Amino acid sequence: MTRHGLRAFLTIGLAFVATVVGVMTTGAPPAAAADLTRFDPGYIISDQAFWASGTMSRSDVQHFLDQKGADCVPATGSTCLRGYTETTTSRATTERCAAYAGAAGESAAAIIVKVASACGINPQVLLVTLQKEQGLVTARTGKPAATYQKAMGFGCPDTAACDAKYYGFFNQVYSAASQFRNYAANPTRYAHQAGLVNNVRFHPDAGCGTSPVHIRNQATAGLYNYTPYQPNAASLAAGYGTGNACSSYGNRNFYAYFTDWFGSPVGSPPFGFLDSVTVSGQTVTATGWAIDPDTDDPITVHLYVGADARSFRADVSRPDVDAVYRRGDRHGYVAAMDAPPGRHEACAWALNTDATSGNTLLGCRSVDVPNPMRGVVDTVAPEASGVTVTGWAYDPDSPAISSTVRVTVDGVPTAVVADVPRVDVDAAYGVGAFHGFHVRVPAAPGPRTVCVVALKAAPGVDLTLGCRQVTVVNKDPHGWIDSVTTTATGITVTGWALDPDTDDPIAVHVYVDSASSAHLANGHRPDLSARFGRGPAHGFSVTVPATPGTHRLCVYAINATPGHNPQLECRTVEVRDSAPFGWIDSVEVTSTGVTVTGWAMDPDTAGPIDVHVYVDSAARAVRADRPRPDLVPVHANGADHGYTATVPTTPGQRRVCVYAINANAGPNTTVACFTVTVPDGTPFGFIDSVVPGSRSVTVTGWAIDPDTTGPIAVHVYVGAAGTAVVAGGDRPDLVPVFGRGPAHGFSATVPAAPGPQEVCVYAINTPSEPNPRLSCRTVTVSG
Repeated sequence: MTRHGLRAFLTIGLAFVATVVGVMTTGAPPAAAADLTRFDPGYIISDQAFWASGTMSRSDVQHFLDQKGADCVPATGSTCLRGYTETTTSRATTERCAAYAGAAGESAAAIIVKVASACGINPQVLLVTLQKEQGLVTARTGKPAATYQKAMGFGCPDTAACDAKYYGFFNQVYSAASQFRNYAANPTRYAHQAGLVNNVRFHPDAGCGTSPVHIRNQATAGLYNYTPYQPNAASLAAGYGTGNACSSYGNRNFYAYFTDWFGSPVGSPPFGFLDSVTVSGQTVTATGWAIDPDTDDPITVHLYVGADARSFRADVSRPDVDAVYRRGDRHGYVAAMDAPPGRHEACAWALNTDATSGNTLLGCRSVDVPNPMRGVVDTVAPEASGVTVTGWAYDPDSPAISSTVRVTVDGVPTAVVADVPRVDVDAAYGVGAFHGFHVRVPAAPGPRTVCVVALKAAPGVDLTLGCRQVTVVNKDPHGWIDSVTTTATGITVTGWALDPDTDDPIAVHVYVDSASSAHLANGHRPDLSARFGRGPAHGFSVTVPATPGTHRLCVYAINATPGHNPQLECRTVEVRDSAPFGWIDSVEVTSTGVTVTGWAMDPDTAGPIDVHVYVDSAARAVRADRPRPDLVPVHANGADHGYTATVPTTPGQRRVCVYAINANAGPNTTVACFTVTVPDGTPFGFIDSVVPGSRSVTVTGWAIDPDTTGPIAVHVYVGAAGTAVVAGGDRPDLVPVFGRGPAHGFSATVPAAPGPQEVCVYAINTPSEPNPRLSCRTVTVSG
C-alpha cells in the first residue's frame, strides 16, 4: 500500500489488503531471511543506496528477473515479469527526470534500467517496490494485464479506486521514480520530512496508534510518503509472515527484500587487513589496507596503541589489493605514532564512510616499545694531545649490563664500555653503579668536534648524549655554585668561575629552563686569588626572573677564548608562590542579601589583596585593606587585611564561598564554603472581627510584613469579589509584641450581596509572593 501524490494529504496507493497483509501469495519470500531486529524505522535505506542509479545494467536486471522468476509459469492472458514487454512512449525532460526515449517492445528490464537512469534512482529500489506492491518479481504464475497496470501501486489510494491515467507498467515505473524525485525536491510539502520527529502510524486504522520516529534522511522520508506506515513489533517478529490486526508490511518488506536480494540498504561495513606492526625506538608503525564497499575513495583508518590513537588516510598505492577487489589501488595505509615504553596492544580500525554499519577492527598485535637510553656527558676536556670525555649511560631495559658508548672526535669513532663506578647514578636511578665512562681520545691540536652516543640494540635506537666543540690545548674554565635561593618571583644563584688561561673575569650563562642570560663573573673573591693565583675578580651573584613552579637551573662558565664552555652544575629548583589565606569572622543573613566579614592576606606581600565573595553564581570583589591590628602579632605581615562584603540575593537556600586572591599568578585559596538560608519574610496578621450589615460587610484586623516597618496592603474577598485595603491604621498594641511600629491596622466596609457570604482576607507580600491568607469566615448579609 502506498501513499503519495500531488499534496502531502493525498493518498494514492494499492488497496488496503495488498500492503497491510503484504504480498505473500504471489511468490515465496527469499531463502535468506533479513534480520528484522536491525530494522530502524528512522533509517530504512541510505540516500547513497537509494539514488545509486548505476548499480545494475539491463543484462544484470534481466538475469535477476530470470533467476528470481525462474518458477513463474505464464498462462493464457497472463505474463511473467521476466518475459514482459511493452511499447513505451517518450517523455521530455522535467525538473525531476531526464528525457526518456520510448521504443517498441521494450522489456521490463529495459524499462527499469532506463527509468532508473533518467530519474537517478537505484534500479534495485524499483525492483523491490515491484515486489512489495504486487509480488511481480517472484510470482510463480503469470499476471494479467490488470496487475501490470498498477505494478508500482502508484495512483491507487487506500480508500478509492486506482486512477486510470497512471495505468501501464512503464507509466507506473516512471511515475513512481519521478514521484520519489519530487519528494526530495519539495520535502516540506509532504507529511514525512527528514531531520524531524514524525508521528508515523502503524496501520490505516487510526485506532492502532502512532509512535514518534526521527526520520534521519530523505530516502527514508520518501518511503514513508509513498507508504505512510511503519511495522509494529508483531509485524517485525513475523519475518515475511503475518503479524496482528494492527500490522502493516510495506516498509518492512521493502527493507527485508532489499537486504536479502542486494545486501544491507544502509551500507556495508568496511574491510581490510593489518599486514604488519613494527617498532623502531618509540615509534610503532602499522601497515595494511582498508576498503569501504560503499565507495572507491580512500577511507580513514585509526591506529590505537594502548589508550592513544591517531587518524590516518588509507590512500597509499596497493596494486595487489586492486587486482583482487577492483576498487582502485589507493587503499593502503602506513600509520606511525609514538608510544611510551612498555607492552602495548596495537589495533587498526577501518572507519565506515556513512556511519551506518559500524567500523571494522582490522587486527591487533602486541608490541614491546623499548625504553630510550639515558645518559649525560659530564665533561669534554681538551688536553695537549687529545680530549678526555666523562659521563654516564645506561639502558633501562638492561640495567644490570654496562652499555657501550661511542665517542667520535671529528668523525673518528672510539667505542668504550660504560663500566666505571658511579655511585651518584645508582643513588639517583637505582640501576647499579657501573655505568660511568672516562675515556681519553687522541687528537691533534686545534678545534675539534666531540660527539657521544649511547648505543642500543634494535628495535631501540641510539641516544645522542651530545656533541661539543673543543680546542685542544685550550684549558677549560671552571667554577662553583655556592648557593641557590628563591623568592616568589625569581631565583638567585651565587658562585665563582674562572678560566685558567686568563686573569680577567669571564662570563657565566645562567639558564632557567630554556631561557638564558649572560653575566660577568667579576665579583670580589680574595679566597680564589690565594687558591688559583688568577686574581680575586671571579665571583658572581645573579638573580633571574622565574614563575612559581619547578625549574631546571643550569650555570655555564664561558671560555675566555673559543672552546668548551663547561657546565658548572644543574639543579632542580622550586619557586614557591605561597598560597593566600584568611578567615571569616561573621556572616549576617537578611532577606535581601548576605554580608561576610573577615580578613585575608598573601604571605608574599604585606599589602592588601582581593577577596571574592560568591553567593551561588553572584559575586562581589572587595579589597581586603581595612585595618586589622590584631593580625600583626600573629602573622607579622602588616595590618591592612580586613574586609566586609555584602552580596544581594533572594530568599532561599544559598551557597556562600569566599576566595582569597593570590597577589601573584599562583592559585587562589578557598577560605570557606557554606550554606545559608535567606529568610522569605512572609507577612502575617489577624482578623479581629467580621460584621455583616445591610448589603455590606465590615472587616477589621491587622497585618505585618517582617521585611518592612511600613504599612502593607490587604485584599478582602467577599465571594469572588476582592477589595484592596491598606493596613496602615494605628495599632499601638502591636508595638511591644512585634517591634514593627504601630501602622498596621485595617478596617474596611465592602459591598456584599444578601445571604450567606464567605469573607477571606489576604496579606500582600512585599515585594513579591507568596501572599498568605489570614483567615476566612462565613456571615449572613441582610437585604
